[in-house]
Amino acid sequence: MSALSSRAAGIEPSRTIAMNQRARDLAAAGRDIVDLTVGEPDFHPPAEVREAARLAIAEGADRYTPVAGEPALREAVSRKLLRDSGLAYPASRVMASCGAKSALSNAMLALCGPGDEVLVPTPAWLSYAEMAKIAGAAPVFEPCSAADGYKLRPERLAAAVTARTRVLVLCSPSNPTGAVYTRAELEALASVLVRFPDVWILSDEVYESIRYVPEVPSPASVAAIADRVVVVGGLSKSHAMTGWRLGFLAGPKAVVDACIAIQGQTTTCASSITQRAGIAALAGDQAPVAAMAAAFRLRRDRAYARLAAIPGFRLAAPDGAFYLFPDVSALFGSEWRGVRIEGSDDFCLYLLEEAGVALVPGSAFGDDACVRMSFAASDAAIDMALDRIEAAVVALGSR
Repeated sequence: MSALSSRAAGIEPSRTIAMNQRARDLAAAGRDIVDLTVGEPDFHPPAEVREAARLAIAEGADRYTPVAGEPALREAVSRKLLRDSGLAYPASRVMASCGAKSALSNAMLALCGPGDEVLVPTPAWLSYAEMAKIAGAAPVFEPCSAADGYKLRPERLAAAVTARTRVLVLCSPSNPTGAVYTRAELEALASVLVRFPDVWILSDEVYESIRYVPEVPSPASVAAIADRVVVVGGLSKSHAMTGWRLGFLAGPKAVVDACIAIQGQTTTCASSITQRAGIAALAGDQAPVAAMAAAFRLRRDRAYARLAAIPGFRLAAPDGAFYLFPDVSALFGSEWRGVRIEGSDDFCLYLLEEAGVALVPGSAFGDDACVRMSFAASDAAIDMALDRIEAAVVALGSR
């Protein structure tokens, strides 16, 4: 058999998906597993969104759409960005895609290539680095500490940028930490970036509507760097449309046109049915979005209070998204089945095998001291998981 390409050989599979699949396999084998690995809301999309999809099928909207998306959808995204973020992008500078993940990947391919570096502040979603590799670029990780709120500081940014830096990835609210950059913090980063005019900013804003602070400003709202920002969003988190696969990006026209060209040679377009549903989601009543965010806030408060009381867990309440990212390194060094727990992978395996709770090791995000727990699950599932985690930690301490 012929060898695979060096690019394929260098890509690391998603460890979040791997943990989720392990949990599924155990459940299929009869184990009682509480799966808090993936960021997938347990809600369903709003009724008018589902009705729009039904009508689209009934009316025969089952053909290819323009590569960049239906004109009405691009207009709806344009209005949404202005309404929610104060960003004035005409529809010609908007592209719809098969989920925000596809939009991010298209943007990475458009912005960088071999010999370039992509700066990724960590902890960060693991796919950014792999997308950079697919584009032929080298991911460069810049660790951010809990003491700094897991946010990139201007002095660290200035020290990290090199002549090869082509893209800076920012995610606010963050996956996995829930950190949100304030406007002052973004302006401070911009004051550094103006010295490096060749660096693009790829802004992942897919969690923008799930926030527990008054504002989640976009880097694109900072005038000094606005012409170098590519904004990415989607409906998976805000409207609970994970399986529908609809995302979008907006930015300078040259970048958007390049992304359209790339998409035209790969996925062609997002699902025609999903696009019709997306128009209803963006143009319709946003009260269901606010209601979901309010429910996530209650779950955050409840889960945070419980986890913070467990010996060995250290964490801060996130300002956005639906993840808790506790530091559990105080529990490392314990033994389980004669094996020493040395890091987050070992600890997550212990919880999965002994407690039937699936979390994602922090090593997947660049911080081996932590684990990620999604609270995008039912109250009953969260409570059961917390009960089991607490009991497992007590048992670990008694071994």
